[in-house]
Amino acid sequence: KKVRMEKDMSDKDDYNRLLRYLYVDDTFVNLEMVKQGYATVFPYPPDVKYAEQFLAAQQEARGKQLGLWVAVETSDK
Repeated sequence: KKVRMEKDMSDKDDYNRLLRYLYVDDTFVNLEMVKQGYATVFPYPPDVKYAEQFLAAQQEARGKQLGLWVAVETSDK
């Protein structure tokens, strides 16, 4: 498989963690995690290149009660 990392504006965060968007072949891993409900979105400027896509995917995952959102939606009722 082909793995590719894409940088936004910042190289590392305050904890010295490498900040990258990850692709495996043609799959945008960061976005897939959000779509499936396995990651939450926290846009942190200036690294917001895909923020709108991530937020839309999160809203859809939450609406479908996927992954992390199952417990949240159940406990909200």
